[in-house]
Amino acid sequence: MTSAPHRPDARSLPMVRPVDEARLAADRAWLAETAQLPWAARQLRYLRRGGPGYLQSALTLGGGTASACLLSGAAFGYQLLWVAPLAMVLGGVVFAAIAHQTLSTGMRPFDAMRTYAGPVTAWGWAIGTVLASCVWHFAQYSLASAVLVDLGAVAGVELPRFGMGLVVLAWAVPTAFSFGAAGAMQRAFDRVMRWMVWAIVLLFAVVAVRLGVADPAAVAAGFVPSLPADRAVPNGEPIAALPILIAGLATAVGVNMTFLYPYSLLARGWGREHRELARADIAFGMVIPYVVATTLMVVVAAGTMHQGFTGKDCGPLDAAATLGGLLGPVWGRVLFDLGLLGMLLTTITMHMVCSGLACAEMFGLRAGSVGYRVATLLPTPGVLGSLFWSQLKLWLNVPTSIIAGCMLPLAYVGFFKLQTSKAYLGADRPTGWKAAVWLALMGLATAVLVVFLAMYLMDEAPKFLAQVRAAMGW
Repeated sequence: MTSAPHRPDARSLPMVRPVDEARLAADRAWLAETAQLPWAARQLRYLRRGGPGYLQSALTLGGGTASACLLSGAAFGYQLLWVAPLAMVLGGVVFAAIAHQTLSTGMRPFDAMRTYAGPVTAWGWAIGTVLASCVWHFAQYSLASAVLVDLGAVAGVELPRFGMGLVVLAWAVPTAFSFGAAGAMQRAFDRVMRWMVWAIVLLFAVVAVRLGVADPAAVAAGFVPSLPADRAVPNGEPIAALPILIAGLATAVGVNMTFLYPYSLLARGWGREHRELARADIAFGMVIPYVVATTLMVVVAAGTMHQGFTGKDCGPLDAAATLGGLLGPVWGRVLFDLGLLGMLLTTITMHMVCSGLACAEMFGLRAGSVGYRVATLLPTPGVLGSLFWSQLKLWLNVPTSIIAGCMLPLAYVGFFKLQTSKAYLGADRPTGWKAAVWLALMGLATAVLVVFLAMYLMDEAPKFLAQVRAAMGW
């Protein structure tokens, strides 16, 4: 006996037009056929299928992730290789729970969170989604414009930073709006996101293979969790590992990702029969690409930037220039720049989508309405990052990632409550030892974030209070 799914209300789902019922029927027939195959054969078919997991990769593989990984490798070599995989695997567990909840009930996630986890949790989750998308946006534009300027320099053309920011904005706005299109355009959007995710992985793989690994034992040891001692740098304050570690945890799964994902499931008309496909899609579309890409970035940074690391003034173009000696003065920079640009363009687009979606749910905006489009544009003042943060360095992504990361535990707690709610899930609430393991891992994902954030705040609080006393003359 299974619980009857909730019916979404009369509002159209934001970002979408009505589902193509004929296509959905064919999808269900394909799933029924696939269900008859052995487990391994099913996974191979799911791998070729793809789904909303790639949208999460497109969102999380951005400037924050790149900065955290490059700084991690540059400052501490291979010692923090464990951070991104741990954060993403635990995040994947939470996403599997989100998929189970959404596909089992069919209920709009914001409504479910407000009803069964409490209005404070629901509104905090939605507001945190908008704030995180806006906070991260400035750094994305600054890095994107810097990369385009560097590509112009390779071609012998001097390009204006702010002008390049406007070029990115001109690309991002129609792309974000196309996410609400129907039929062929929506499928084209999905394909572009999937191609760009794997293109990012491929570009960094080419660089890593060309670089080679001088010390495989050190790489293997880097996957064992540890907190390295502060890194001394010439003529500057030591670099602490804890902020970079927290930035790595916070950029693996953002609070805005947890908002986008369940709606992208509903937008496709997915239901109970898609639950195994959704779990496979999380693994193949989000967890694996992210773990591979971030590992490659850390390895590349450790191999090219670690010895000559200069501290917080290290910038993304310094990393690109470093690769010139590895792949040649042109192709080293071009490959690095293209990989970074792909990350930034997809993330900028998805930030806008997340903002529009969260506002649509909070205020009942209809897809395609003026209010919905305005909400989608809320993060776009971030284009000023290419004007006012023209000298942005990788380190400046760390505090913005920490700020956004503070909002994620609330979302994790909310989904933990939903996973244990009999009133919400009914007979679909997991039970037995598998449920215990699932809940334990969800609790661990929340605890890891909370503990490291608390360690950071406890470390920074005395410094902040000292600065306040000095400013007040106490």
